Amino acid sequence: MNTRLLRFIPALFLSVVLALSIGVSAQSRRPMTIDDMLNLVQVSAPRISPDGRRVIYTMSELGKWKDNKRVTSIWIADVDGSNARRFLGHEKDRGPAWSPDGKSIAFLSTREASAGGREGEGTADSGAQIYVIPVDGGEATKLTDHKGNIRSFDWTKDSTAIVFSAERAKSDAQKANEKAGDDAIFVDEEANGQERAEFSELWRITIADKAERQLTHDDHLLIESVRVSPDGKKIALTYRRENSRNGQFHAEVAVVDAASGELKTLTHNNAPEMAVQWSPEGKMLSYLAPSDTSWELAEEKLWVIPAEGGDARKLTGAFNGNIGQYAWAPDGQSIVFGASVRARGAAYRVNVATGAVSSIAGGDWAGRMESVSTDGKRGVAVVSKPDAPGDVHLIDLTTGTLTPITHANPQVSELALSQFRAVTWKSKDGLEVEGMLWLPADYKPATKLPFILAVHGGPAGAWDVSFRGINHVYTGLGWAVLEPNVRGSSSYGDTLLRGNMKDIGGGDYQDLMTGVDKVIADGIADPDHLAIRGWSYGGILGGWTLTQTTRFKAASLGAMVADWASEYAMGFNYDVRLWYIGGTPWESADNYRRQSSYTHIAKVTTPTLLLHGERDTTDTIGQSMMFYQGLRDRGIPTRFVRFPREPHGFREPHHVRIRDAEEISWLMKYARGMDWKAPERKDKDSAEPKKSTDQFVAYLFRIITGPLRLHPAAQACASGAPGCRGPQIAAGGLL
Repeated sequence: MNTRLLRFIPALFLSVVLALSIGVSAQSRRPMTIDDMLNLVQVSAPRISPDGRRVIYTMSELGKWKDNKRVTSIWIADVDGSNARRFLGHEKDRGPAWSPDGKSIAFLSTREASAGGREGEGTADSGAQIYVIPVDGGEATKLTDHKGNIRSFDWTKDSTAIVFSAERAKSDAQKANEKAGDDAIFVDEEANGQERAEFSELWRITIADKAERQLTHDDHLLIESVRVSPDGKKIALTYRRENSRNGQFHAEVAVVDAASGELKTLTHNNAPEMAVQWSPEGKMLSYLAPSDTSWELAEEKLWVIPAEGGDARKLTGAFNGNIGQYAWAPDGQSIVFGASVRARGAAYRVNVATGAVSSIAGGDWAGRMESVSTDGKRGVAVVSKPDAPGDVHLIDLTTGTLTPITHANPQVSELALSQFRAVTWKSKDGLEVEGMLWLPADYKPATKLPFILAVHGGPAGAWDVSFRGINHVYTGLGWAVLEPNVRGSSSYGDTLLRGNMKDIGGGDYQDLMTGVDKVIADGIADPDHLAIRGWSYGGILGGWTLTQTTRFKAASLGAMVADWASEYAMGFNYDVRLWYIGGTPWESADNYRRQSSYTHIAKVTTPTLLLHGERDTTDTIGQSMMFYQGLRDRGIPTRFVRFPREPHGFREPHHVRIRDAEEISWLMKYARGMDWKAPERKDKDSAEPKKSTDQFVAYLFRIITGPLRLHPAAQACASGAPGCRGPQIAAGGLL
């Protein structure tokens, strides 16, 4: 091949790429599809290195379509985004954690079990063991060969050992009995909840010789979070002694002496504590809980308590927001934490002595800081915006500056994304409600559009300012979408969070409908083409809405509850019992009946699609079956789609595609009178093989020597006209 041409190729290739990227106009971008959604890469769980120079994170990608699954891997990159590479490639690896000295990473994996080795018993994390890998080169080595399934772990501060919690191993006799069919589950007895479980113990293993030592000898511990003290002599944890589905309030904070195994409980209440951590000097513990007495409907608060025992003190009592991960500053004088405030991400600092909270970073983005460097100067978070899927970002904790580390979905630049704005309105009782409004990319004011009311889950959920592919798909099909954060939503403070106590379907319903009235009054929503969709509590409140109004022409309800009394034992009931209805079905029978949509199903006239996973234990599938049968018997157009193997949140890509396609088709048909069918998915498993270098050079040569049609402005630039900033190209591209 011509060597002069080869030397010419790199510069020419760069010019062509620049021309293509600069010339892409809004008119050439195409609408987003359900397959574009499925193809999105998802990043999560960023962990910054102790020295703040690197980050590890998890990446989830769609696997081969025929395999019907997403594939996860763990990546590492410098915090400036350079040197990104796959660090752990096995899809069974998870939960990576830096050693305090930054030289190694430990992680959990079932890679041997998946290859035909020993499987653990009865859990999704069966047979998990701890592996350790050097950061700067070398293979992962298996640290543990533990007989019980390992659930969680923490490094000692000198990086010489790891403390972990593991389920108690079953005896050979117990395994033989279960294999023979003697596998009855005694619900809520011993470690069992509604599924089989085992009690757990604490263990310590040294890195150098892999020597294990059992720390606790307690027959009734269900250990949750684990943290080793700075001096390695004690372990803080949260634990329960029973496993009932609605018993989270039984969690307590405790300290275990690493030498004797003695467990000392520090909290004694009916509040669900979690996320325990040590102060740098080891004298205090911190944790998250809504209260220090009972299970209140409140956002998590930061608490501190003496490690030797004493009264707990609330640090963030005046803070209105939903607190997530947090970390102590090195001097022990403050704690930095990530939070969601009014549906936006932020980072804050709280003074441990005074409880004063100051803002570090915030803006119109969604995400929470998830880990912090040892010096407290840098944090990392997965940040998303309405027009940008989530990417790992570095947060400078001194200036509040956010800098992207990953760029996982560059293909999004090819898509015509929604116009987005946050809107507010007054509800029937004067309460101000905020909602997220999504409009087509080419929307022009005063244009009436078919309209979707999207109801969030929870009830204590919220629509944040993140990228939601389904909304971009709907606006690409010409819809407007409104997502109200009704009373009962989180991140707006405890007052709004408690706004629907013993009133579900009351004020929150009015918040929805006054939002609909607003966008109609603004000339955006066409009142003759209204639809409603929701999942989980969104399906519940959506179903209730159909019993209260006939304004909607179509509805899609996923994972709903139609009858509160019959769901009391099947799914979760603590929220309904404590907050949203009050009491039990036998104590408050009238209230349970009155606030169930099934009671009023004779009023429903809206054609309704029902969607439910068969293994959903949050809202059980019989609830959708009830609503479906009631509509069918009354002659209301309805369709019920059951999804085998799926829990509350779907996992299988094929099912996700069917779910979304069926919903779009249903809403298009009944709200707009249009037949819509999802395009056949292009199977990338059989894509053409990549071109060789010679083929690629020949391809470029054909482009170079072939006809190139430019926009007139680009032609002027090609002729050397003044003021041109670089190559340009027509929207139609190279022809």
